[in-house]
Amino acid sequence: MPHKIFFTVIHASGVDNGFNIRELEVHSPLSRGWQSTRFCLYPQEIVIQLAEKIRIRKLQLLAHQYLIPTKIEFYIGSLPPDHITTLHGTRYKRLGYVAMSDNSKTGYKARELKSVHVDAVGQYLRLVIHKNHVNKYNTYNQVSLIAINVIGDEITTEEDLIQYDEENKQKVNQVIKDFMPEGYYGDDLKNGNDVDPAVLGAVNRKDYISPMDDLAFDMYQDPEVAQIIRKLDVRKNEAVLQEQYDMAKKLKQAIADLQKVGEKLGRYEVEKRRAIETEDYDLAKVKKIQMEEYRLQIYQQLEVNDLLQLSKNLFWPPKNSGDRDTNVPLEKESPRRPEPVRKPISPSPTRNGIARPASPIDIDERPLPTIKSSPREPLLEPSPRLLEPDDEPVAPADAVNEAAATGAAPPDHAEPLNEKTLREAAAAIDIFGQDLVSKLYSKNWSLREEALAELKQKLETETETMDKEELRSMLRASVFLSSKGLKDKVFAVFMAALSLVRSIYDDWIPRHKPSKGDTSHSLEQVLPDLMARIGDTNARLKAADIDFINELALYKDVRSLHMVPHYFVAPFKGTTQAKIAVTRVDVVDRLLKDLGVDKHSGLTVDNVMTFAKRALEHTAGEVREASVHLILELYRIKSEAVRSHLPSEDDHKTLKNPLYHKIFDGMDKVDGKPTKAEKKAKAQSDKASEKKRKQAEIEELQQQLADLRAATLAQGKNPDAPGKKGPKAGNKDLPKKLPRAPSIAEQSDYGDEIDKQCIFCSEEDKNFKDEGLDMHYWKHCPMLKRCHSCKQVVEISALNNHLLMECEGRAKFGKCPRCTETHEKSEIDRYVSEKICHPPKAGMSKCPLCHNSIAAEDDKDENWRKHLMETGKDACLKNPRREASIKRVRESKNPSDKQPLKKAPEATKSKIPTKERKPKGKTQRPK
Repeated sequence: MPHKIFFTVIHASGVDNGFNIRELEVHSPLSRGWQSTRFCLYPQEIVIQLAEKIRIRKLQLLAHQYLIPTKIEFYIGSLPPDHITTLHGTRYKRLGYVAMSDNSKTGYKARELKSVHVDAVGQYLRLVIHKNHVNKYNTYNQVSLIAINVIGDEITTEEDLIQYDEENKQKVNQVIKDFMPEGYYGDDLKNGNDVDPAVLGAVNRKDYISPMDDLAFDMYQDPEVAQIIRKLDVRKNEAVLQEQYDMAKKLKQAIADLQKVGEKLGRYEVEKRRAIETEDYDLAKVKKIQMEEYRLQIYQQLEVNDLLQLSKNLFWPPKNSGDRDTNVPLEKESPRRPEPVRKPISPSPTRNGIARPASPIDIDERPLPTIKSSPREPLLEPSPRLLEPDDEPVAPADAVNEAAATGAAPPDHAEPLNEKTLREAAAAIDIFGQDLVSKLYSKNWSLREEALAELKQKLETETETMDKEELRSMLRASVFLSSKGLKDKVFAVFMAALSLVRSIYDDWIPRHKPSKGDTSHSLEQVLPDLMARIGDTNARLKAADIDFINELALYKDVRSLHMVPHYFVAPFKGTTQAKIAVTRVDVVDRLLKDLGVDKHSGLTVDNVMTFAKRALEHTAGEVREASVHLILELYRIKSEAVRSHLPSEDDHKTLKNPLYHKIFDGMDKVDGKPTKAEKKAKAQSDKASEKKRKQAEIEELQQQLADLRAATLAQGKNPDAPGKKGPKAGNKDLPKKLPRAPSIAEQSDYGDEIDKQCIFCSEEDKNFKDEGLDMHYWKHCPMLKRCHSCKQVVEISALNNHLLMECEGRAKFGKCPRCTETHEKSEIDRYVSEKICHPPKAGMSKCPLCHNSIAAEDDKDENWRKHLMETGKDACLKNPRREASIKRVRESKNPSDKQPLKKAPEATKSKIPTKERKPKGKTQRPK
């Protein structure tokens, strides 16, 4: 049967720096193969030497993903008899060529595997590699081959070679006779001419070549796993020949499972190598640990050593095998369908006068990914046991089938223990007997479950009349056997082991009261096994394990030792798998709720926070989220102590870490305080509301001032009342006091400069235009005030009349008969009865701010201005705008700060032009 042929590379035209031509001889996921030098001359040549003369049946090439040659030619050669072994004397015969795809369709991310079926004899194979396909990744015009594979049969004698030639001629003649016109190829064959090896490859193509010899198998399989698969495949064929079909079925499933395992380990190996190349040694270490753990887990799960050991017991050669060819496996194979016969299309004559087919070589093209596993179809169906490694058999019939497949004893009898197991379980055998221990070590899961149930029953019915040494021995033997059950992959056996451990710590230890040292020793054996199963893929097993751990921590004799909390709060390594790490955090969280934080629980703020802070540094997000939740749960119990283990909340660098930001927000929620985000949102909302309120207020005041200015201008241009000081206090649309300045400005030299003065306080400012004057009225003018009821800006001297007649809330105000001021109606009676207010002096008004009397005769406006704006004993100390006004007036009198207003001849001390002034060129308006 054709098989994989090993070879040696003896010549190459050139090889790039950092590559070794010998890598073509090794097929593994880490093989880099051969790569030509930069800007090399084409064609390039590679010559490989086979161990002996071989009948080559199949050639395979794996090309690089972007360093791709356009064409590769094959030549087969051999040395003449009794010739010195040298390349110069080798005679080659051309087999044909293969054209390689440019790989643009895959985006240069897949490798092309070419498989060529030929039938030729030789010891040397020469590959002529032509120029490269041009692409953006191949900057130096190089070509590369990742691997070469040769499949064939050995030819040991000259008789084999003569027989090979005769068989080929007979087969080709038969094909010509059946399918070709008369005389086609026949005369040449009779004259001894050779037949194209490509034609022989199509005619003599083997129906079966082991998939273990395929190049794709080795290039994407872990080398160790690949060797195990080959051994199991041989044992499977032997089992089929001996008609042990249960064993063959089990080996078939194991092979299918191991193929997927080997591909996964191959990917891990590639990732580890890539990490080493980038000097990421932490990642390389993680990948190494993952490979070792996964390899060990799968070997134990599939019982690979047992399969290899059991299959060695097969008899060889098999009985009653007759003259059957033992080299050919008797698997059921689908026969290769004959291809339909096609008429030759314009065959081109060669120099020998023989027409060749248009396609010289039958090519099987398969694109393979560069790192991922081969996209080929799986050779065997995967075993459900690998996909669901935790599922236990559901019926006793399954146990019978398993025992029959492995060659084990029937279910009602346990297998005998080997010498190693006898030494390992000697103490348990002395206490409980060899029969029970043999059941626990059986390959039948039902016997293991039965043994654990028997052991539990023995412990429950054991008498209490035992000395301390016997108790210690029984406890240690029980824990040893239960520990083996806790490691079992079958769910039913694991639950039986949990029931046994529960019985030991809940019933047996309280009854017999062993020493604390013995109890601690037993926990040291049990807890690591329980901790190892918290990351199990079986959800039911994992949940049962976690529930029992919390139950175990609450037992009286266990709780006092504090061992369960101490085991789980030990900080884990950064390489711990995410599912195990997050489960450990959840277990600590549950222990925290059940045990609390005190000196009797084994949990303290220090050890829990040390564990939680290490979990915060884990690379997996779910582990960090679980750690945040654990810290907040601890904060509910010990708030101040937890804060002492965390960085300062005022540190900006700390708040940049989203985890600490989330922790501090959670603490604020626990304390009933708003979080920083909520505070910020509320502040922004309040700011927006305040801004909106101020804007509305400004718009309202601007409207009022615009109405006031319009009314003032309209009154100043009224020819019927040019000398009046202002309207009555009861007129809502007009200001309470109208200045004389607008009428004077019409006849003055300094014209528009009068618009830069406030008409109430006479303050001058160049910014008093448009909104500047409105802002002065609203905030700064000492003669004006905002009504505390309707928020309108009114003159202080007219505030009492405004509250009585114009204000929107005037209904609740009234005039006091005692002081003549305006107060709320509900307070007037109290003012009068208790004589809180004072009546005004004769002929004087009262200030609504300080309640002092002001002369109402002579120049009433000037009296109010002196009271509200100037200093002295009669000044209004309750006017909040007075001090700021005085300061501004003093600054305006400084010539260095501001130019004085243009003076008119015979100007008075007042800044407001009066009727006594006589500007040049103007006539005074008559009264």
